[in-house]
Amino acid sequence: GCSNFSAWHIMKAQATARAAGGQPFVSQQIHYTLEAREAEYELVPVSLDQGLGILIWSPIAGGLLSGKFRRGKKEPTGTRHTGRQYREPPIYNEERLWDIVDVLVDVAAGHKVSAARVALAWLLHQPGVTSVIAGGRTDEQFTDNLAAADLKLSAEDLQRLDAGSRANLLYPYWHQAWTAKDRLSPADASLISKYLD
Repeated sequence: GCSNFSAWHIMKAQATARAAGGQPFVSQQIHYTLEAREAEYELVPVSLDQGLGILIWSPIAGGLLSGKFRRGKKEPTGTRHTGRQYREPPIYNEERLWDIVDVLVDVAAGHKVSAARVALAWLLHQPGVTSVIAGGRTDEQFTDNLAAADLKLSAEDLQRLDAGSRANLLYPYWHQAWTAKDRLSPADASLISKYLD
């Protein structure tokens, strides 16, 4: 597998491996969350096209999607995010982050589970995602994170989470949505179909 490659790097490596009679990649490890959905532009489609499993690192954005961090509230004691100095992964729009957390917390309340569990379950519902690297400092956090595998989100839950976190469709994808929506491959549809009326 590979980690943190761009899609063109993956395709170059796949072609090189095949030309040399070697083993092409079968998986990739990437960053992908409700807040950071850039992987949907290229990395998820290339995974679907090339048959790669997707393993997610930092699936709750270093705890920012856990529900313990909220708009206008003081950070919990002992967190590594104190003072908002920690920025891996980077947060480019803090208001958007809090909007996403609000939806996560609301969906979680409907299931009587944590926001972290919902954030992890959302990822496990995404095309190509085979697993997440879940962590925690306590047994309780690990147990809660592992339970995400059993959480079934409804179509309405998924739609709310998607609508609350979806980014703008970049070029050339908005053009493909206009001109090629009737002939999208499954890999193309993994991104573009979310934007079609």
